[in-house]
Amino acid sequence: MTTFKREFIFNENIGKVIASNVRKYRKKAGITQEQLAVDIAISPDYLRRYESQLGKEGISLMTLYKISIVLDVPMNKFFEDKK
Repeated sequence: MTTFKREFIFNENIGKVIASNVRKYRKKAGITQEQLAVDIAISPDYLRRYESQLGKEGISLMTLYKISIVLDVPMNKFFEDKK
């Protein structure tokens, strides 16, 4: 079987995009960082750092899933990069 290098474009700033969208949809829902953190069982400080450092802190798939449930936003919306 022959393999070859395929070309893809990966958004190197996807962490920043997700963090910005978490903040956007949280504010749109009228939920504070503290309340969202309590709802998904993480520390408010962690959520604050995640949003303010624009994803440098990192986030697990399970945490993002919980955020999507609480905010009633499909997970794919967090990946949309609308500049």
